[in-house]
Amino acid sequence: MTRIPPYVKNVMERLGRAGFGAYLVGGCVRDSLLGLEPGDWDLCTDALPAQVEDALAGYRIVETGIRHGTVTAVTDGGKVEITTFRADGPYRDSRRPERVTFVPRLEDDLARRDFTVNAMAMGPDGTVTDLYGGRADLAAGVIRCVGEPDARFGEDALRILRALRFASRLDFAIEPATGESLLKNRALLDRIAAERIFSELRGILVGPGAARVLLAFAPVIFQVIPELASEADFEQKNPHHIHDVWTHTVLAVAAAPADPALRLAMLLHDIGKPETFSLDEKGVGHFYGHAQRGAEMADGALRRLRCDNDTRRRVCLLIENHAIQPPQTPRTMRRLLAKVGPDRVRDLVCCWRADCADRTAAVRAEDGAYIDEAERLLDAALAESAPCLGVKSLAVNGRDILALGVTPGPAVGRVLAALFEEVADGAPNERDALLARAGQLVKKGLE
Repeated sequence: MTRIPPYVKNVMERLGRAGFGAYLVGGCVRDSLLGLEPGDWDLCTDALPAQVEDALAGYRIVETGIRHGTVTAVTDGGKVEITTFRADGPYRDSRRPERVTFVPRLEDDLARRDFTVNAMAMGPDGTVTDLYGGRADLAAGVIRCVGEPDARFGEDALRILRALRFASRLDFAIEPATGESLLKNRALLDRIAAERIFSELRGILVGPGAARVLLAFAPVIFQVIPELASEADFEQKNPHHIHDVWTHTVLAVAAAPADPALRLAMLLHDIGKPETFSLDEKGVGHFYGHAQRGAEMADGALRRLRCDNDTRRRVCLLIENHAIQPPQTPRTMRRLLAKVGPDRVRDLVCCWRADCADRTAAVRAEDGAYIDEAERLLDAALAESAPCLGVKSLAVNGRDILALGVTPGPAVGRVLAALFEEVADGAPNERDALLARAGQLVKKGLE
């Protein structure tokens, strides 16, 4: 069990000396019992917010959710969120209660919580209050609703995705009645803000149990990204592939590093396949243009989910380029570096490896050799003392070309692009040599 930090214990003891109960609650108890380091330390108490402020005189108190009984104590060791025991009123929007009522008993507060593993409380002496079998479910590796699952998901539909996130993050199973209910109630997610859905989706994707969760609860994922639904049971009819598009997608997600953008890219990398499918005269399936179409579809889906722009652009660039042949020559590697940049080429290597993880053994071996060579070329290019990664890395610039008498405008770019092509082919990236070559190009009329 993780030790309660002194700054947290001090807050609990200060409330106790003022005559109030104070208990760790929720995720910090769950993680502590699992031997994990909690990210946040949250308390619940029978003290009202004003009484909490009086008991913690000397601390800076921030009224972070005063309407719902929550304040945050800012200590030298860290922040501690403190919420008065409460019972929730009716939920009309499947997200938030219309009102909350402060209650005197810990038991009433725990009854309103989502899952048994989150419905435990711990006192300052380490004693755990567990009314719903949370410790047993932790030991069994199970996510189970507190009480009736339909009621829990009807109160707050985001709990549907939270259940999947906890199952993925902890690599737990979802208890059958809870799983049946969340599938049945998945349409309630349409009422939830896109930002909240996206946050939970990222958490699902990066967990060690992501593949199992995505396969078992695919209809939930399709509810929030309906463009993926056509992948289910879509046979690829291609000797390079051994699974339908959705199963391949899920296995590719699991094979990628647990970076949110990389796993999002693999989740969406083949989203354009069903639209671009064709059969040749031999009955072999092809997906010409699926990467470009997939990037367009992914861009639309991520905008709808209010994904941040940096992640969206990174994901779409990877999808657009994931089907290209890994460079096999210094020239083609330099061109790719110029096109997308070193960081994104590193990302592409990860995507290529994840994409080919679910292929036949022969294809994995062949593709793996291509990817290994591409990574070697990438390392070699970046190891150069002054690697030329594009026109901006040339030892000359637009002002130098203008000084040769070139008319301002597109001609300058054409000369620089021609110089980069020659450097990509192995010509030295040296100022004098490039100026001499630029002079020759100008004389030939390239401008």
